[in-house]
Formats: sequence, structure tokens, C-alpha cells
Amino acid sequence: MKIRLQYDSITQSEFFRALVTGYLGKDPRILDYLYEWREVNKTYSKTKRAKSESLLRKGRTLEEKFGLSDGELESIFDLIEESHPDL
Repeated sequence: MKIRLQYDSITQSEFFRALVTGYLGKDPRILDYLYEWREVNKTYSKTKRAKSESLLRKGRTLEEKFGLSDGELESIFDLIEESHPDL
């Protein structure tokens, strides 16, 4: 692993930080890989994967419906910061 990371000019901490950030941020590329890996290693059924993907889609729909997308949240925080710079 160290040789591969060195070849790609990435430190171990950068590598793990990137993966954890993607996982917590529900990056579809990372989640797809993990779902496939779990299916191959028999730790995750196709039924459970379908249910999980359905819940993620519903969550994204609710985020859009209630204006909770990352861009909109940033806009809200920017407005608050402009109104109250001392916070």
C-alpha cells in the first residue's frame, strides 16, 4: 500500500481522509464500490443494497424538497455571516 501511495504522491493520512470524507458525504462512487465489495464477500445482500439505495434516494429528494442541498446551506451560512460578522 505504501508503495502505491508513494507512486500516486499521496500520504496515508490524505488517502484515509479522502475515503472517510467520501464515505461520510455519501459519495456514490465510494458507496457503489463498498456495496459491490460487500456483495462479493457475502456481507451484504442485494435486497439490503436495494433498500439502502432507496433510502438514499428518498433522503436526497427530501433534501431538495426542503432546500437542504449543500449549495443552499452554504448560502444560508453566508447570509448569517454577513448579518452577524461577530459570530
